[in-house]
Amino acid sequence: MAFERTAEDVFPERRLSRRKGFAFVLSWARQHVLHSLGITMTALVIFVALLAPLISPHDPTLQDSKIRLSPPAWSEEGSAEFPLGADNLGRDLLSRIFYGARVSLIVGICAVLLAGLFGVVLGLLSGYLEGRFETLIMGIADAQLAFPSVLLAIAIIAILGPSFGNVLLVLTISGWVIFARLVRGTTLSVKQTDFILASRSVGAPDYRIIFRHILPHVVTPVIAVANIQIGQMILAESALSFLGLGVQPPTPTWGGMISDGRVYIWQAPWLSIFPGMAIVFTVLGITYLGDWLRIVLDPKY
Repeated sequence: MAFERTAEDVFPERRLSRRKGFAFVLSWARQHVLHSLGITMTALVIFVALLAPLISPHDPTLQDSKIRLSPPAWSEEGSAEFPLGADNLGRDLLSRIFYGARVSLIVGICAVLLAGLFGVVLGLLSGYLEGRFETLIMGIADAQLAFPSVLLAIAIIAILGPSFGNVLLVLTISGWVIFARLVRGTTLSVKQTDFILASRSVGAPDYRIIFRHILPHVVTPVIAVANIQIGQMILAESALSFLGLGVQPPTPTWGGMISDGRVYIWQAPWLSIFPGMAIVFTVLGITYLGDWLRIVLDPKY
C-alpha cells in the first residue's frame, strides 16, 4: 500500500504552528479563567438556542398527563427519558429550557440593537448640536431614570397588552438612555479635538462630521456596554414573563416557567430551580464576556 503524505508531512511548520496555537489558547485560558469561562458559557447558550429543535428530546408544548410533575432522572421516581423531569402539564422541562434560551437571546439581542440604535443617534445629535435639543433629550433621559423601569414597563404593557413585539418596545424604551448618555459624553469630548475643528473650518457638513468622524470613536464603548445590556435585557424579559406580561404561552420562556413552578415550589421545586439556573448561567456568561470585551476594546490595556 502506497504511503500517503499529508500536508503536515510536506509542511511540518503547520503542525508546529497548530501546537503553538493550542498551547497559547490553553495558557490564555489559565490566565483569564473568568473570561474564558464567560466565552464558553455564552457559546454554549448560543449553541443550545440555535440547535434547540435538533437537540431537544421532546416537543416543548406536548402535554402528557401521565408524566405530570415527574422528578429529574436521578431521583428514584425519575426517568432517563425526561432528564430534568416534567412540569404541571406533563411537558418535558429540558426541552422547554432549550427553547426558552431562543426566546431570551432573541429578545435580549433585538432589544439591545434597537435601544442602541435609538440611543446612539440621539446621543450623537444631542452631544454635537447641544442647545435646546440637548436639553430636551437629556431632560427626558433624566426623567426616565428617575422613574422605575419595571413600573414603566408594566404601565406600557398594561395599555398595549402583552406580546413579543410589545416586550421589545418596552425594553427598547427602557434601554436607550444608557446609550444616549454614554455617546453624548464621548461626543462632547471628541468634538473639541483638532481634527473636528479642522473639518469644520473646511466646510464639512454636520452629518459628515457626526457619522464619518465622531461615530467611529463611540463604537468601542457602545459595543462593551451593549454586551452587558444583553444580560440586563434577559433579566428584564424574564421578570416580565414571570409577571405574565412577557411573551405569552404556549411559547416557553424562563420567567414564565419559574412563574408556573412557584405554585408547586414545595412539591416540585425543580420546576423553578432549573429555569432559574439557566438565567443565572446565561447572565453570568454574558457578564464575563462583556468584561473581556471591555478589556480587549479599551486601548489603555
